[in-house]
Amino acid sequence: MDAGAVQAVLEQVGPRLRRLRERRGETLADVGAVTGTSVSTLSRLESGGRRATLELLLPLAAHYEVGLDELVAPARRTAERRTVRHGVTSIPLTAQPGGLRAYKQVLAPGAGEAVEPQVHEGYEWVYVLSGRLRLLLGDQELFLPAGEAAEFDTRLPHRVSNPGERPAEVVSIFGPQGQRMHVRARPRRSAPQAPAPPRQA
Repeated sequence: MDAGAVQAVLEQVGPRLRRLRERRGETLADVGAVTGTSVSTLSRLESGGRRATLELLLPLAAHYEVGLDELVAPARRTAERRTVRHGVTSIPLTAQPGGLRAYKQVLAPGAGEAVEPQVHEGYEWVYVLSGRLRLLLGDQELFLPAGEAAEFDTRLPHRVSNPGERPAEVVSIFGPQGQRMHVRARPRRSAPQAPAPPRQA
């Protein structure tokens, strides 16, 4: 790797650190209190004003529960890795191997209808962007229109196909066995209580 490539990798570290912190809903002060790194150093790391070193990155990787390679790995061009199989075009949305892997998939009309149900280790989450999806899940048959999602254990015999006459676009996320999607939502606001009636004197 030449000097220019090394510099390009180092420039990606700051934005990656910022995304990890914001994803956890933490402030620079929160991270600094846990890792022992000053707020000013963390701020300069995220903005690119401070060069990343192993001494700084190791406690941050441990805190964010990611591998060091996820912070310093070169960016990969995912568009070149698209595949087409059984009428399904898959475009990777994640560059790192292992862990959760996301794909945008375009299913041609009839794609997957003749494929036998599959069984393998893992967990899958599917969201339909457009079109209509048929999901065979064990003895169940589900039809998912645009805007609907499904999640399932892939050890159950399953098949995803497009029964419609136009392409269907979906986002699929695959995870290791036992790893499921975690959706964080704001708690509902409690309804305002009616004022108590005035007491009689």
